[in-house]
Amino acid sequence: MITTIGTTHIASVVQSHLGTVASELRPDIFAALQAAHQLETCPQATKTLGQIIENAQLAAQSGVPLCQDTGTVWVLIEMGARAQVNLTGIQDALDAVVANSFNAAHLRASTVYDALNNRSNPGTNVPAFVEYVQHNVRGDASDFEVRIHTMLKGAGSDNASSIAMLPPGSDDEREAAITKLVLDMVRKAGSTACPPLVIGIGVGGTFDKVAGLSKRALLYPLAAEQTSYRNEMTMRLEGEILQKVNELDIGPAGLGGDITALAVHIETAPCHIASLPVAVNLSCHALRSRSTALTTWTSP
Repeated sequence: MITTIGTTHIASVVQSHLGTVASELRPDIFAALQAAHQLETCPQATKTLGQIIENAQLAAQSGVPLCQDTGTVWVLIEMGARAQVNLTGIQDALDAVVANSFNAAHLRASTVYDALNNRSNPGTNVPAFVEYVQHNVRGDASDFEVRIHTMLKGAGSDNASSIAMLPPGSDDEREAAITKLVLDMVRKAGSTACPPLVIGIGVGGTFDKVAGLSKRALLYPLAAEQTSYRNEMTMRLEGEILQKVNELDIGPAGLGGDITALAVHIETAPCHIASLPVAVNLSCHALRSRSTALTTWTSP
């Protein structure tokens, strides 16, 4: 039996995400902050992490935003190779959901009509920024799945993000160049990206695609290194970059300390033989996202 997932269903899922995402951290992010609080050795940093954790608890209890910058709304629709999906009218439907949800929850509207020519605020926080990804055939149930992700992304951390077109080089040269790019960006951002950070790195694709890879990397659970499907070389580089970032002594809120980043995750893709596109998307400690998996196939 094949069931088609349509625009109305996807819009309802995003609406359910927007009901809590501004005020409740993902459980893995909250757990990572608690773990960082236990591991931190700098007294000022320990105090700061305690305040961040208390803020998250109060926001969830009161249903108020974790941060005054409730961000732009990014929706990623991941489709298995055999998923039955009808996306007719999806942009209009998601724009309506965003406008209604932000108005109902009294969230700050943060978009402008046009980045260059008309920077007045429509007061609706539209448009939703929608991305679609279709996976190759895997030969398992995931071929029939549709995964819907909703993220609120504030300007502070997004403004500290960057894209670079690096020379491909040898294995060691590639890893060194990527590591240097991340460290330089984190140093430059300092406190403005609201550490402790989650760092998403995209490697591959093309200039216009690699930014999406880095943003999708932020969706990995912070315990993603424990999963069996990830590449061991990639996981090793993630760990090395995380260690070096945390040696920068920027610390929570930029006040110094052991924990500048909670996690580093890398998403890779094919690319041209002469290219090494790299994007780094920083997220503040208030990484606000929700994910829902739907199936378009059930056994008879």
